[in-house]
Amino acid sequence: MIDQKTQPNSFKNLCEVAQSIFETRGNNAKIKLAAEYFGDLADENDLRLAAQFLGEGAFSDVSGKRASVGHRTIAVLASEFCEIDYDLVFKQCRTVTGSSSETIQKLLENLPEARKKWKGLNLTLHEVAEVYEQLYITPKRDLKQQIIKEIWTKMSPLEVKYFIRIMGQGSLRIGFETRSVVSAIAKAFEKDAEKVRYAHMITGSLGETAVLAKNNRLGEATFELFHPLSFMLASPIESRAVEEFDQYIAEEKFDGMRCQAHISNNKVALYSRDLNEITSSFPEIIEFFSGKNLPDFVLDGEICVFKNDTILPFQLLQKRMGVKKPSDKLLTQYPVIFVSYDVLYYKDQPCFSNTLLERRVLLEQIAETHQIPLSSQMEITSREDVERLFERALAHGNEGLMLKRKDSKYEYGQRRKSWLKVKKPSGSLDVVILYAHAGSGKRGGTYSDFTLGISVKDDERYEEEFIPIGKAYGGYSNDELAELNKRINTITLERFGPTLLLKPELMVELEFEDIQVNNRTKAKYTLRLPRFKAIRWDLSPNDADTLKDVEQLYQQKLEKERESQGGNPSFIIPT
Repeated sequence: MIDQKTQPNSFKNLCEVAQSIFETRGNNAKIKLAAEYFGDLADENDLRLAAQFLGEGAFSDVSGKRASVGHRTIAVLASEFCEIDYDLVFKQCRTVTGSSSETIQKLLENLPEARKKWKGLNLTLHEVAEVYEQLYITPKRDLKQQIIKEIWTKMSPLEVKYFIRIMGQGSLRIGFETRSVVSAIAKAFEKDAEKVRYAHMITGSLGETAVLAKNNRLGEATFELFHPLSFMLASPIESRAVEEFDQYIAEEKFDGMRCQAHISNNKVALYSRDLNEITSSFPEIIEFFSGKNLPDFVLDGEICVFKNDTILPFQLLQKRMGVKKPSDKLLTQYPVIFVSYDVLYYKDQPCFSNTLLERRVLLEQIAETHQIPLSSQMEITSREDVERLFERALAHGNEGLMLKRKDSKYEYGQRRKSWLKVKKPSGSLDVVILYAHAGSGKRGGTYSDFTLGISVKDDERYEEEFIPIGKAYGGYSNDELAELNKRINTITLERFGPTLLLKPELMVELEFEDIQVNNRTKAKYTLRLPRFKAIRWDLSPNDADTLKDVEQLYQQKLEKERESQGGNPSFIIPT
């Protein structure tokens, strides 16, 4: 292995910074590390790539590019590279670490067969970016694997881990998301954080924002249609006290998929909450907007399965998600509608700084002129109003309510008090803790993330006693976490880096927002937003709920009666 001095613009340096951020407690300290790193990059192209890799992935969110390399492709390639059996060795290691990239790093570090094959060559950020570009333009899987295998031979195990995570075009899982990257850019170049955040909002690119900040050109940031904007987020009402209900307006929280629609000259593009384009999956929405001679605008809204005047369960919408060319049968069985509830851009002008009421007036004008479905809004003055409307939303089959402050601006990418969500858990399960994972940041030094399992010991489909159903890292008190860590020390069976395999003894009542089909998991289901409701010291693993219980809950959700949109509808279609 070659040991060369790390250069500021090397990929190795970025990976070491990312790892240091992961190991550092406190968000301000993490921001300081990233700011110092950005400040050391003299070349603006290196800075652009560094901000992009840390916050967006292999490609900028606005590029529309993806490396398109699946998790299994990476896992099989790693097994071949390390000369191990995929099913017998790699899959078992991945199960206990909970991360393919973490598993691959440890295998490369520790297996003699793998150690012979890699050298840390101090590749530059630009050289790694060229590899991602090669993957983007290469259609065949075997050729992609060849490209990846070759670059791995030039990287250290730490670089390989972050190469995989960056290629995945998502979070690096270091406790440092987009908002923190924006703060680091502001700190690095001594700029106002709100101006940096605004530049990122309208350019859609962290790399471009960093370069603008470095060159004192933030004021030149301009919005262009057909790049997705960061969505405004809501806080749970439980975490934000509400004293003046009359300052808020209520809307039903739809049982659907958040979506952003960009329209210009009959061109239409749809983007999901994770900023991926989903246009081809919903041709009936494209057909609806096309041919209307619409002005240029961007709408924030929801895609729902809508049939027989009724909003149907999100689980049915899942059958449409990811299908690039839905069949006529699929379109007939699960027809969808786009319901708008905000306007972000109209006729060459961003609307982010307008108040909610001002944006609503504009949205109603657009909807009235072009017969576009839009959410119903209800005035509220008391908690009793909220409770009454909440029950009506549930009767419609929706998730709950949204309370939106009338004077609020569109706080893109933020989760503050302006939007509040009123929901209740979809259900709960008694589960057993299977693995404990070391926390990061403020929880460094403790095991605070947990993989939870359900029972399959009497299920003829499985040989195990328990299989994972989800991960959770919240809902307990500091005292409960301390007691959990004491108990964990006595029931640890094996240690795999930051992960402990536990004897299945500790029970948790786990509440969740929904159950979703996920064929990539052993259970074939995952829980949406799971969190601890209570640690059940009084229960034993014999009390754990089963996979058949999960399947039954899922089926009950599908079969639950829903009120039609007649009478007091969740949304209206102007005529």
